[in-house]
Amino acid sequence: MNQEQFNRMKNDDGFIAALDQSGGSTPKALKAYGVDEDQYSSDEEMFDLVHEMRSRIITSPSFNKDRILGAILFEQTMDRKIEGKYTGDYLAEKGIVPFVKVDKGLADVENGAQLMKPMPDLDDLLRRAVERGMFGTKMRSNILEANESGIKAVVDQQFEVGKRITQSGLVPIIEPEVSIHAEDKEEIERILKNEIMNHLNELNDDEYVMLKLTIPTKANFYKELIDHPQVIRVVALSGGYTRRQANDKLKENEGLIASFSRALASDLKADLSDDDFNTSLDKAVEEIFDASVHKTFK
Repeated sequence: MNQEQFNRMKNDDGFIAALDQSGGSTPKALKAYGVDEDQYSSDEEMFDLVHEMRSRIITSPSFNKDRILGAILFEQTMDRKIEGKYTGDYLAEKGIVPFVKVDKGLADVENGAQLMKPMPDLDDLLRRAVERGMFGTKMRSNILEANESGIKAVVDQQFEVGKRITQSGLVPIIEPEVSIHAEDKEEIERILKNEIMNHLNELNDDEYVMLKLTIPTKANFYKELIDHPQVIRVVALSGGYTRRQANDKLKENEGLIASFSRALASDLKADLSDDDFNTSLDKAVEEIFDASVHKTFK
């Protein structure tokens, strides 16, 4: 583990940019960027276009270490280069800590939740992630209902895989997303927090994780998780909220910082001039940064 990056993630102000849309969500991300499906004819062309989009974001002067702590990458982005350097190296030189998404998507709904699909190539991906200079990983599950067995299965799986990631020398971002549309969202969060705490309390002193969670219904509900000694940082996903909605909710939670995707890139379009693109990105970055440092513990 890179101690300098560890200290930065633990102590510095800022937020994490989520740039990890994968195969299934890439067409939607490109469409939001203003690139329709009739503008590419193969997966290869699609991934070339999304890498151009991500490269444009990452190389922008608005995407800087003063406000951005880290960036979560898609596996292909990790393996590609920006200005002749592997993406992780490029980010590290900018002072931004790189992570890579390792999950392969979601399984079907069972007991009100979606586990992660099997990851048969995880060990190879983790080895490459270390070679590519990643600090950590991210993996997402999804919770739709306040079903105790479903929530327990999600958290058990996340921490089981998280152990393998920790053993490889990387820090796992554990992401059991709670649907913002769940009717019993607050009850889900109560069960979820208890399950996470159980696992955190079983970690060794040298085992650290990060958590990526849906912004809770009740302000500061995750303070115990934020304060846990084995948790480097707790970050929030935007989860379908607009940037304004997500930022307003984030400001109510001390110590919780953003890890936004759609809320970060929603105003970025392919046909913008470089100046307009950078101005639009700067506005989004500044708004999310302000929400992330609002009442942050010192």
